[in-house]
Amino acid sequence: MDSYYNLLVVWFILCFAAGFYLLFKTAPYGRYLRDGWGIQVPSRLGWILFESPPVFLMIAFFVLYSDQGLVQIIFLTVWLSHYINRSFIWPLKVKIKGKPMPLIIILFALGFNAINVYLQGNWIFVYGEYSLSWLTSKPFIVGLIVFLIGMYINVTSDNILIALRKNNQKEYSIPNGFLFNKISSPNYLGEMIEWLGWAIMTWSFAGLVFFFWTVANLLPRALANHRWYQEKFPEYPTDRKAIIPYLF
Repeated sequence: MDSYYNLLVVWFILCFAAGFYLLFKTAPYGRYLRDGWGIQVPSRLGWILFESPPVFLMIAFFVLYSDQGLVQIIFLTVWLSHYINRSFIWPLKVKIKGKPMPLIIILFALGFNAINVYLQGNWIFVYGEYSLSWLTSKPFIVGLIVFLIGMYINVTSDNILIALRKNNQKEYSIPNGFLFNKISSPNYLGEMIEWLGWAIMTWSFAGLVFFFWTVANLLPRALANHRWYQEKFPEYPTDRKAIIPYLF
């Protein structure tokens, strides 16, 4: 137990270092792909390779270490609802054929996901104590609602981007509609809200650490996307913010 909490604390500290680094060095995939990062693989394959392990590893935690009660089944279902979409549905729908991704990015993401599943899985299925009454608790109800709102924002925004790329012959164009009328990256905002909901519904330090890691990864990229749109499109709406409507 002590080693688990020590790892959580170290992982929590590292997320701030990672977020600070990413504010100045955007991860080299997608529109930010650049030379000098070694071997590259197709992006679709890369996304499936590093996003799918959380599906199978969390199921393994559930089977091997849980009592398979209703609360744990719901936690697993919530987790899988995000990662099945992210690892299989989204990569097969999005227009990324022929776009490479550095192998080193895939390996970094695999490492992150392995550690994160270890931390979340241990808390949910080993160390956390959730009786059936947890399903009627305020943290669970509020957290589940927040998660579902975040997932709706994330998936709806992704679908707008997917449709935009399919219907437009240009490599990139300005997205509009839904929260894109207010911010540049509502898909990232939605994912951050999802894992805030997870932190609330599990009411755990492990969940909170995952939320902070999500912000550390996605907030710098949202800011980079906003700058990129402004530089590439002179007509980009001046009142549109980066990640939080009306604020920044």
